[in-house]
Amino acid sequence: MSMSPLEGLTIDSIRASLLDKKFSAEELTKSALAYAEAENSKTNAFLTFSPERALATARAVDEKIARGEDPGKLAGVPVAVKDVIVTKGVRTTCGSRLLAQYHPPYDATAIVRLEQAGGVIIGKTNCDEFAMGSSNENSAYGPVRNPVALDRVPGGSSGGSAASVAQKTSVVSLGSDTGGSVRQPASFCGVSGVTPTYGRVSRYGLTAYASSLDHIGPFASTVRDAAKLLEVIAGKDPMDATSTSAPVPDYAAALDGNVKGMKIGVPKEFFQGLAEETSKPVQAAIDAMKAIGCEVHEVSLPHLDYAIACYYIIAMAEASSNLARFDGVRYTSRAASAATLADMYRVTRDEGFGAECKRRILLGTYVLSAGYYDAYYVKAQKVRALIAQDYAKAFETVEAIVSPVSPFPAFKIGEKVDDPVAMYLSDIYTITGSLAGVPCMSVPCGTTPDGLPVGLQIAAKHFNETGMFRLADAYERRVTG
Repeated sequence: MSMSPLEGLTIDSIRASLLDKKFSAEELTKSALAYAEAENSKTNAFLTFSPERALATARAVDEKIARGEDPGKLAGVPVAVKDVIVTKGVRTTCGSRLLAQYHPPYDATAIVRLEQAGGVIIGKTNCDEFAMGSSNENSAYGPVRNPVALDRVPGGSSGGSAASVAQKTSVVSLGSDTGGSVRQPASFCGVSGVTPTYGRVSRYGLTAYASSLDHIGPFASTVRDAAKLLEVIAGKDPMDATSTSAPVPDYAAALDGNVKGMKIGVPKEFFQGLAEETSKPVQAAIDAMKAIGCEVHEVSLPHLDYAIACYYIIAMAEASSNLARFDGVRYTSRAASAATLADMYRVTRDEGFGAECKRRILLGTYVLSAGYYDAYYVKAQKVRALIAQDYAKAFETVEAIVSPVSPFPAFKIGEKVDDPVAMYLSDIYTITGSLAGVPCMSVPCGTTPDGLPVGLQIAAKHFNETGMFRLADAYERRVTG
């Protein structure tokens, strides 16, 4: 296999090379596209490439440099984007047959900000259909294969975005996270992945799954690159009423490697019954944090046992509402055989949605139905408040909480696809942070005896991404030298 032209490149090194005229953004984009297209058959990470758009952005970066202007914080950086984030004129399928030929008429806010900063979008990445899944096996366009071990899943639902960074077919990428869909693939593929505080990044242009839980977040090979990408896409957006007006710090400026005296919490519930192949690297990471001056304290998140049920009731209820729009009337493909309007709705949705989407729509509709709404949805929202209180109480004594990302490493393709409950349990450690709305990230912390990556999850208080990044960066420096 030829070496990727992106091997070893970072946001900072690309910018420096462009300013030193070592190569142009157009040259880098052409070589990145050629490599990504040639390698994609191995992983199926990309669904669509966007060479015209990418080259136009790259040329604009080169022109700015030639004029002596600032080319932007992401100047010339090849970026991959999960196919649930809309891109004007570039096919956006959400991994579904229903949107096989959908070309959006507008860009998501995150896309606008990314390109304004000089980021070069080379293509859209494969994902579980409408972001529903934990393995990237639910895509209508076939599963994504993990670049680390091609017989294994990359995690889901943002598997293509994680795989592209791990495969070096992009430098950074964007995914979406509802209950772990950035952090779990990051862990499985051995890269860093960030779920920012709910509201930190605009959801305008992110195809809605569960609106009170959805986030857009970055993947990168380094913590610094993840921090730099988040800084670009974060901030208030008038197009998203849930986006926060909290100022966006210069995250990278805070990465000084000094975390001496930082109090970190280890939730005892997250280690009960955890397999040694996962617990050993995570424990080694906690020991490394002690070695660089962190104070480690045991904390409790006592409502963990209720998290899976709570999350799937809320997420599926919101999904059943959000996915009602995909009905064959406006922009989806439409069933040709329908004789009546009711048949058109029914046949379009039956033919268009995959099994997992149907399962979640049915369950969501059930828990919202008369007679069950109070018993399920309202009760789940109360449990969600208790889980948020667990985090708030823990953060009274510690600045960050560290834990495993997943109970197990990347599993084999097909291993859990017929057992939805086993699949849902892979999110047990990520969904609590999602329900609480706190910033969380996965950072690589070693491998299993079989060489499969293991991720360490770091969570922080609302809007304290800076502290989260500082700890992750200091740990990364410790283990990479």
